[in-house]
Amino acid sequence: MKYFTYTLFCCIAAQLCFAQKFKPALNLTKGSTYYLTTTAGSAVKQTISGQQNAINLTFTFKMAFKVTGIADSVYSMEVSYQSLGMKMDMAGNSVDMDSKKSDPQDIPSTIIAAMMNKSFNLEMTKTGRIRSVQNIDKMVSAAMESFPQIDAAKKEQVKAQFMQSFGPNAFKGSIEMGTAIFPDRPVAKDDKWTIKTSLESPAKAEVAITYTLADVVGGMYVIHGDGTITTDKNAGSVKINSMPIKYNLNGTIISDIRVDKATGWISEVKMKQAMMGDMQILDNPQVPGGMTIPMTFNTDVNTAGK
Repeated sequence: MKYFTYTLFCCIAAQLCFAQKFKPALNLTKGSTYYLTTTAGSAVKQTISGQQNAINLTFTFKMAFKVTGIADSVYSMEVSYQSLGMKMDMAGNSVDMDSKKSDPQDIPSTIIAAMMNKSFNLEMTKTGRIRSVQNIDKMVSAAMESFPQIDAAKKEQVKAQFMQSFGPNAFKGSIEMGTAIFPDRPVAKDDKWTIKTSLESPAKAEVAITYTLADVVGGMYVIHGDGTITTDKNAGSVKINSMPIKYNLNGTIISDIRVDKATGWISEVKMKQAMMGDMQILDNPQVPGGMTIPMTFNTDVNTAGK
Protein backbone atom coordinates (compact mmCIF):
# COMPACT_ATOMS: atom_id res chain seq x y z
CA MET A 1 0.00 0.00 0.00
CA LYS A 2 2.83 2.38 0.89
CA TYR A 3 4.55 1.51 -2.39
CA PHE A 4 1.34 2.21 -4.34
CA THR A 5 0.84 5.56 -2.56
CA TYR A 6 4.45 6.56 -3.23
CA THR A 7 4.16 5.60 -6.90
CA LEU A 8 0.89 7.53 -7.25
CA PHE A 9 2.48 10.58 -5.62
CA CYS A 10 5.44 10.43 -8.01
CA CYS A 11 3.14 10.15 -11.02
CA ILE A 12 1.07 13.16 -9.91
CA ALA A 13 4.22 15.18 -9.20
CA ALA A 14 5.64 14.29 -12.60
CA GLN A 15 2.42 15.35 -14.32
CA LEU A 16 2.36 18.64 -12.44
CA CYS A 17 5.97 19.35 -13.38
CA PHE A 18 5.33 18.40 -16.99
CA ALA A 19 2.31 20.66 -17.18
CA GLN A 20 3.94 23.67 -15.51
CA LYS A 21 3.69 26.73 -17.70
CA PHE A 22 6.03 29.73 -17.84
CA LYS A 23 5.62 33.16 -19.40
CA PRO A 24 9.07 34.45 -20.39
CA ALA A 25 8.85 38.20 -20.97
CA LEU A 26 10.58 41.45 -20.12
CA ASN A 27 9.90 42.69 -16.59
CA LEU A 28 12.10 45.76 -16.36
CA THR A 29 12.16 48.44 -13.67
CA LYS A 30 11.71 52.15 -14.31
CA GLY A 31 14.92 54.01 -13.55
CA SER A 32 17.12 50.95 -13.99
CA THR A 33 19.78 50.60 -16.69
CA TYR A 34 20.40 47.34 -18.53
CA TYR A 35 23.41 46.53 -20.70
CA LEU A 36 24.27 44.47 -23.76
CA THR A 37 27.87 43.71 -24.72
CA THR A 38 28.32 42.06 -28.11
CA THR A 39 31.18 40.69 -30.18
CA ALA A 40 30.41 39.53 -33.72
CA GLY A 41 32.89 38.01 -36.15
CA SER A 42 32.17 37.30 -39.82
CA ALA A 43 34.25 35.35 -42.31
CA VAL A 44 33.22 36.37 -45.83
CA LYS A 45 34.44 34.58 -48.95
CA GLN A 46 33.91 36.07 -52.40
CA THR A 47 34.78 34.64 -55.81
CA ILE A 48 35.75 37.33 -58.32
CA SER A 49 36.90 36.27 -61.80
CA GLY A 50 37.65 32.81 -60.47
CA GLN A 51 39.78 34.17 -57.64
CA GLN A 52 38.63 33.65 -54.05
CA ASN A 53 38.95 36.62 -51.71
CA ALA A 54 38.59 36.40 -47.94
CA ILE A 55 37.28 39.23 -45.76
CA ASN A 56 37.25 39.05 -41.98
CA LEU A 57 34.98 41.44 -40.11
CA THR A 58 34.82 42.07 -36.37
CA PHE A 59 32.22 44.23 -34.70
CA THR A 60 32.06 44.98 -30.97
CA PHE A 61 29.82 47.22 -28.92
CA LYS A 62 28.47 47.87 -25.47
CA MET A 63 25.11 49.58 -25.08
CA ALA A 64 23.14 50.94 -22.13
CA PHE A 65 19.33 50.83 -22.04
CA LYS A 66 17.83 53.06 -19.33
CA VAL A 67 14.11 52.57 -18.68
CA THR A 68 12.54 56.02 -18.42
CA GLY A 69 8.87 55.06 -18.51
CA ILE A 70 6.41 52.15 -18.62
CA ALA A 71 2.95 52.43 -20.17
CA ASP A 72 0.61 49.78 -21.56
CA SER A 73 3.32 47.09 -21.42
CA VAL A 74 5.69 49.29 -23.46
CA TYR A 75 9.05 50.44 -22.12
CA SER A 76 10.38 53.88 -23.05
CA MET A 77 14.18 53.87 -23.01
CA GLU A 78 17.15 56.15 -23.38
CA VAL A 79 19.81 54.20 -25.23
CA SER A 80 23.49 55.01 -25.65
CA TYR A 81 26.61 53.37 -26.99
CA GLN A 82 29.27 52.91 -24.32
CA SER A 83 31.84 51.62 -26.80
CA LEU A 84 31.89 50.70 -30.49
CA GLY A 85 34.56 49.10 -32.64
CA MET A 86 34.75 47.81 -36.22
CA LYS A 87 37.64 46.05 -37.92
CA MET A 88 38.00 44.69 -41.45
CA ASP A 89 40.89 42.62 -42.82
CA MET A 90 40.99 42.10 -46.59
CA ALA A 91 43.80 41.18 -48.98
CA GLY A 92 46.48 42.13 -46.48
CA ASN A 93 44.88 45.49 -45.73
CA SER A 94 43.23 46.39 -42.45
CA VAL A 95 40.74 49.05 -41.41
CA ASP A 96 40.31 49.50 -37.66
CA MET A 97 37.91 52.00 -36.07
CA ASP A 98 37.43 52.02 -32.31
CA SER A 99 35.82 54.51 -29.95
CA LYS A 100 38.44 53.62 -27.32
CA LYS A 101 41.32 54.94 -29.41
CA SER A 102 42.82 58.27 -28.36
CA ASP A 103 44.62 59.17 -31.58
CA PRO A 104 43.38 62.57 -32.88
CA GLN A 105 44.82 61.70 -36.31
CA ASP A 106 42.43 58.76 -36.58
CA ILE A 107 39.40 60.77 -37.69
CA PRO A 108 36.95 57.82 -38.15
CA SER A 109 37.66 56.53 -34.63
CA THR A 110 37.43 60.05 -33.22
CA ILE A 111 34.03 60.55 -34.86
CA ILE A 112 32.78 57.27 -33.38
CA ALA A 113 34.15 58.27 -29.96
CA ALA A 114 32.15 61.52 -30.16
CA MET A 115 28.95 59.47 -30.44
CA MET A 116 29.56 57.55 -27.22
CA ASN A 117 27.26 58.21 -24.26
CA LYS A 118 24.94 60.29 -26.45
CA SER A 119 21.36 59.16 -25.92
CA PHE A 120 18.68 58.32 -28.43
CA ASN A 121 15.24 56.89 -27.73
CA LEU A 122 13.32 53.71 -28.34
CA GLU A 123 10.15 51.95 -27.27
CA MET A 124 10.25 48.22 -26.59
CA THR A 125 7.37 45.87 -25.77
CA LYS A 126 7.41 43.17 -23.12
CA THR A 127 8.00 40.60 -25.87
CA GLY A 128 11.17 42.40 -26.96
CA ARG A 129 9.73 44.00 -30.09
CA ILE A 130 11.00 47.50 -30.85
CA ARG A 131 8.09 49.78 -31.70
CA SER A 132 10.09 52.89 -32.53
CA VAL A 133 13.62 54.28 -32.65
CA GLN A 134 14.11 58.04 -32.56
CA ASN A 135 16.88 60.63 -32.58
CA ILE A 136 19.77 58.49 -33.87
CA ASP A 137 20.20 61.08 -36.63
CA LYS A 138 20.43 63.85 -34.02
CA MET A 139 23.08 61.87 -32.14
CA VAL A 140 25.17 61.52 -35.31
CA SER A 141 24.70 65.17 -36.32
CA ALA A 142 25.73 66.38 -32.86
CA ALA A 143 28.87 64.25 -33.02
CA MET A 144 29.77 65.58 -36.46
CA GLU A 145 29.52 69.18 -35.23
CA SER A 146 32.61 68.49 -33.11
CA PHE A 147 34.71 68.40 -36.28
CA PRO A 148 34.69 71.83 -37.95
CA GLN A 149 37.74 70.80 -40.00
CA ILE A 150 35.56 68.36 -41.98
CA ASP A 151 33.66 70.02 -44.81
CA ALA A 152 29.87 69.78 -45.02
CA ALA A 153 29.84 67.37 -47.97
CA LYS A 154 32.15 64.93 -46.19
CA LYS A 155 30.07 65.17 -43.02
CA GLU A 156 26.93 64.24 -44.95
CA GLN A 157 28.73 61.31 -46.56
CA VAL A 158 29.93 59.98 -43.20
CA LYS A 159 26.47 60.48 -41.68
CA ALA A 160 24.80 58.65 -44.59
CA GLN A 161 27.20 55.70 -44.24
CA PHE A 162 26.61 55.50 -40.50
CA MET A 163 22.84 55.72 -40.86
CA GLN A 164 22.86 52.95 -43.48
CA SER A 165 24.43 50.54 -40.98
CA PHE A 166 23.15 51.96 -37.68
CA GLY A 167 20.04 53.98 -38.54
CA PRO A 168 16.61 53.32 -36.99
CA ASN A 169 15.61 50.41 -39.24
CA ALA A 170 19.03 48.74 -39.18
CA PHE A 171 19.26 49.17 -35.40
CA LYS A 172 15.77 47.78 -34.87
CA GLY A 173 16.49 44.63 -36.88
CA SER A 174 19.85 43.87 -35.29
CA ILE A 175 18.69 44.40 -31.69
CA GLU A 176 15.46 42.43 -32.17
CA MET A 177 17.56 39.42 -33.15
CA GLY A 178 18.48 39.24 -29.46
CA THR A 179 15.41 40.68 -27.74
CA ALA A 180 12.34 39.63 -29.79
CA ILE A 181 12.53 36.05 -28.62
CA PHE A 182 9.57 35.68 -26.28
CA PRO A 183 6.36 33.70 -26.85
CA ASP A 184 2.95 35.37 -26.90
CA ARG A 185 1.52 32.70 -24.60
CA PRO A 186 2.57 30.66 -21.55
CA VAL A 187 4.80 27.72 -22.52
CA ALA A 188 6.03 24.53 -20.90
CA LYS A 189 9.44 22.96 -21.28
CA ASP A 190 10.00 21.73 -24.86
CA ASP A 191 7.19 23.93 -26.22
CA LYS A 192 8.02 25.79 -29.44
CA TRP A 193 7.06 29.16 -30.92
CA THR A 194 8.12 31.03 -34.05
CA ILE A 195 9.23 34.67 -34.26
CA LYS A 196 9.59 36.57 -37.54
CA THR A 197 11.72 39.70 -37.82
CA SER A 198 13.28 41.80 -40.58
CA LEU A 199 16.83 42.98 -41.13
CA GLU A 200 17.83 46.11 -43.03
CA SER A 201 21.64 45.95 -43.11
CA PRO A 202 23.61 45.09 -45.14
CA ALA A 203 20.50 44.05 -47.12
CA LYS A 204 16.79 43.68 -46.49
CA ALA A 205 16.16 40.14 -45.22
CA GLU A 206 13.41 38.13 -43.57
CA VAL A 207 14.24 36.05 -40.50
CA ALA A 208 12.09 33.26 -39.07
CA ILE A 209 13.31 31.47 -35.94
CA THR A 210 11.56 28.67 -34.07
CA TYR A 211 12.42 28.82 -30.38
CA THR A 212 12.19 26.04 -27.80
CA LEU A 213 12.06 26.44 -24.04
CA ALA A 214 14.85 23.96 -23.39
CA ASP A 215 15.07 24.34 -19.61
CA VAL A 216 14.33 26.50 -16.59
CA VAL A 217 17.25 26.30 -14.20
CA GLY A 218 19.24 28.50 -11.83
CA GLY A 219 16.92 31.48 -12.21
CA MET A 220 17.31 31.36 -15.99
CA TYR A 221 15.17 30.50 -18.98
CA VAL A 222 17.28 28.44 -21.37
CA ILE A 223 16.02 28.94 -24.93
CA HIS A 224 17.24 27.31 -28.15
CA GLY A 225 16.53 28.73 -31.59
CA ASP A 226 16.69 27.26 -35.11
CA GLY A 227 15.82 29.48 -38.03
CA THR A 228 16.30 30.72 -41.56
CA ILE A 229 17.29 34.01 -43.11
CA THR A 230 16.51 35.03 -46.69
CA THR A 231 17.18 38.32 -48.44
CA ASP A 232 14.15 40.10 -49.84
CA LYS A 233 14.03 39.43 -53.59
CA ASN A 234 11.77 42.43 -54.11
CA ALA A 235 14.03 44.88 -52.30
CA GLY A 236 15.83 47.53 -54.30
CA SER A 237 19.58 47.94 -54.46
CA VAL A 238 21.71 49.63 -51.80
CA LYS A 239 24.60 52.00 -52.44
CA ILE A 240 28.06 50.84 -51.36
CA ASN A 241 31.01 52.98 -52.43
CA SER A 242 28.59 54.78 -54.78
CA MET A 243 27.75 51.52 -56.56
CA PRO A 244 24.27 49.91 -56.63
CA ILE A 245 24.42 46.50 -54.92
CA LYS A 246 21.80 43.78 -54.63
CA TYR A 247 22.19 40.69 -52.43
CA ASN A 248 20.69 37.25 -53.11
CA LEU A 249 21.44 35.23 -49.99
CA ASN A 250 19.84 32.62 -47.78
CA GLY A 251 21.00 30.62 -44.82
CA THR A 252 20.45 29.33 -41.31
CA ILE A 253 20.62 30.66 -37.77
CA ILE A 254 21.23 28.66 -34.59
CA SER A 255 21.05 30.38 -31.21
CA ASP A 256 21.34 29.41 -27.57
CA ILE A 257 20.03 31.99 -25.14
CA ARG A 258 19.95 32.38 -21.38
CA VAL A 259 17.41 34.88 -20.04
CA ASP A 260 17.18 36.16 -16.48
CA LYS A 261 13.89 34.77 -15.18
CA ALA A 262 13.17 37.78 -12.95
CA THR A 263 13.82 40.62 -15.41
CA GLY A 264 13.59 38.88 -18.79
CA TRP A 265 16.81 40.63 -19.81
CA ILE A 266 19.39 38.75 -21.84
CA SER A 267 22.07 37.06 -19.76
CA GLU A 268 23.84 35.36 -22.66
CA VAL A 269 23.36 34.77 -26.38
CA LYS A 270 25.47 32.53 -28.58
CA MET A 271 24.44 32.66 -32.22
CA LYS A 272 25.80 31.10 -35.40
CA GLN A 273 24.70 32.30 -38.80
CA ALA A 274 25.65 30.76 -42.16
CA MET A 275 24.61 32.31 -45.48
CA MET A 276 25.44 31.73 -49.12
CA GLY A 277 24.42 33.15 -52.47
CA ASP A 278 25.70 36.10 -54.47
CA MET A 279 26.12 39.84 -54.54
CA GLN A 280 25.15 41.63 -57.73
CA ILE A 281 26.89 44.86 -58.65
CA LEU A 282 24.42 46.48 -61.00
CA ASP A 283 25.45 48.37 -64.12
CA ASN A 284 27.22 51.61 -63.18
CA PRO A 285 30.08 53.79 -64.46
CA GLN A 286 32.60 52.06 -62.19
CA VAL A 287 31.56 48.55 -63.32
CA PRO A 288 29.97 48.83 -66.78
CA GLY A 289 27.61 45.93 -67.38
CA GLY A 290 27.68 44.97 -63.71
CA MET A 291 29.07 41.84 -62.06
CA THR A 292 27.80 38.87 -60.04
CA ILE A 293 30.00 37.75 -57.15
CA PRO A 294 29.32 34.38 -55.44
CA MET A 295 29.83 34.65 -51.70
CA THR A 296 29.42 32.98 -48.33
CA PHE A 297 29.01 34.48 -44.84
CA ASN A 298 29.77 32.65 -41.60
CA THR A 299 29.08 34.72 -38.50
CA ASP A 300 29.46 34.05 -34.78
CA VAL A 301 27.76 36.41 -32.33
CA ASN A 302 28.29 36.41 -28.58
CA THR A 303 26.27 38.74 -26.36
CA ALA A 304 26.27 39.20 -22.60
CA GLY A 305 23.83 41.22 -20.54
CA LYS A 306 26.47 43.23 -18.74
